[in-house]
Amino acid sequence: MPNYHDLRTAADYAERDYARVFPLMTDAERVRCITGLMRLKIGLASQIPARRTETNLLVASWNIKEFGHTTQRLPEAYFYIAEILAAFDLIAVQEVKSTLKDLEIVMRLLGEDWKYIVNDITDGTDGNAERSAYIYNTRRVRLSGLAGEIALWDAITHDSPLGLKQLKRSPYMTGFIAGWKRFAMVSLHLHPGDDDEDVLLRGEEVRLLLKALKAKRKGLWSDNLILCGDMNLYDSKDQGVMAAMAQAGYRECEGLMGKDTNATLTEAYDRMFFTQNDYFHIEEDETGTEQGGVFNPFGFVYRDADAAEYLAEMIAVYGGDKDLAGSGADRQAYYVNYWRKNQISDHFPIWAELVTDDSGAFLAEKLVEHQG
Repeated sequence: MPNYHDLRTAADYAERDYARVFPLMTDAERVRCITGLMRLKIGLASQIPARRTETNLLVASWNIKEFGHTTQRLPEAYFYIAEILAAFDLIAVQEVKSTLKDLEIVMRLLGEDWKYIVNDITDGTDGNAERSAYIYNTRRVRLSGLAGEIALWDAITHDSPLGLKQLKRSPYMTGFIAGWKRFAMVSLHLHPGDDDEDVLLRGEEVRLLLKALKAKRKGLWSDNLILCGDMNLYDSKDQGVMAAMAQAGYRECEGLMGKDTNATLTEAYDRMFFTQNDYFHIEEDETGTEQGGVFNPFGFVYRDADAAEYLAEMIAVYGGDKDLAGSGADRQAYYVNYWRKNQISDHFPIWAELVTDDSGAFLAEKLVEHQG
């Protein structure tokens, strides 16, 4: 669980000099944060499967808005982000900015069992000074030694009708080991937009990426791959991408299908695709559906009904011409559409539950082979 030292009382600090991340938090802010965390913990426990030693692994992907650049996040927001991350074992994070300030804060809250690995930022206008990170629980998963950005080469891009040479944001591949399972994750942040040109460009990014992965998989130490991230896919326009994924042997987690992942609940931008074989698969629930989902934190913290409680904080950063103090409608619109997204994110985390112990099935198969 995360580190809660900042939420102690003055009496606790008088007895011992606990290390704090936010020493200037007021008692009222601590109480509000504790109350929010208690609701959040209940929500996470009700929706995310429990960890089972050596038998499952909870993998997630989350685009955390402006992670490192925004100056609006309150101390309590970092606690909420850390609490959500701590519900999983391995998280691919997109939109980590050039500064690692926010990431370092969250890592301090997560504690010593948690580590991270990041790639370099993608320079230039298209890259938006963003990078990816993997945050992982060292008690549950370890690095394999494989890590690197996927750069396209001439043999891959020579036939691009758009003349595309690289993806706008470099895909980040990293290998992991958990129990019996060896696999690699590829964190993606594809080209956005729903205009015809945007859809065409995004489709070409995916085509070239799949072509590169097909070549690279021949030399990987494991054929088990997870493609995940903010893919900016539109169900109504990106059918070609979905077809290309399926044709290349990648399938989407059933538990994620048809679920919106943006905070306005209009699109499933964030996706998770797997290669699958007899010994690399997703846990199933009692109905036979693969275990996965989308977690909406705004059902538990920064709820719709909480806008008035954050009025002073909103006014402190608001730069518009609306009367937030006098107009309840304007305050609610700003709170829901902008402010709380800057606290947590405009995307929700997605997750899936991997099976990491197939030893029983493996032994049964070998017994049949020997006896056959």
